[in-house]
Amino acid sequence: MNKTESTPARVAVVTGGAGGLGQVISEVLLNDGFRVAMLDLDSEHLKSAISKLPEQFQGNVLPLETDITEEASVHRALAAVDSHWGRLDALINNAGIEIGSKLTDVNMLDWERTFSVNVAGPMRLIKHALPFWLRQQEGTVVSIGSRTWLSGSDDAAYASSKAAIVGLMRSVAFGLGPLGVNANVVAPSFVRTPLNSSKGSQEYVEDYARQFEAMTPLRRLIEPVDVANAVAFLASRRARNITGEVLHVAAGSQMAPAIR
Repeated sequence: MNKTESTPARVAVVTGGAGGLGQVISEVLLNDGFRVAMLDLDSEHLKSAISKLPEQFQGNVLPLETDITEEASVHRALAAVDSHWGRLDALINNAGIEIGSKLTDVNMLDWERTFSVNVAGPMRLIKHALPFWLRQQEGTVVSIGSRTWLSGSDDAAYASSKAAIVGLMRSVAFGLGPLGVNANVVAPSFVRTPLNSSKGSQEYVEDYARQFEAMTPLRRLIEPVDVANAVAFLASRRARNITGEVLHVAAGSQMAPAIR
């Protein structure tokens, strides 16, 4: 039996899989040889996202309608991954929300919803992924953060949740390291996605993008594939001894002041 036949294909779970960033992350991982379970709250968007993937990847994708704020839903999704492929090598916590909760007009329901999705959601996934890693004695977690964990932002709930995800990943790196599990954060800056495009009028979004590009040391915006490539690296065995780190994919903007 050759090495290819004896080594099972690696399996990744990508939350927020139907989103603009989730689709690109999934495709890059598929291209790297992973099988990918794409989790998303919206089943119709999920079907649409999968239909856009190259035909050669279709047999290596598992669509799973999942609400990461619900324990039972997360349990069902990871049980389906176990039944389908029997392993989980990389958990990619990509799902997130940004409501726009300012401290001067804070809505605690928005605050709690943000943390339920952006912080408790990844923790629920990690909890239900643990049986895989106890069995395999290896695994990796990559969570999508944001440059705002350093800079802060007008959306206090979002920035705080992204700082919290750094703390969570460092705790996972410390607590699950003995199982061979590493955990890291990819922290992007502004990127053109449907989510960011919905934050205001086209004119407003374009003006913000121009300001952001101007204050970025490399004088350019990042693209979804830049984030996906960083995720794929940290999910690969090439990064097996990197853990507890934050990889900024921000064209240097993590060093710049926030836009006002």
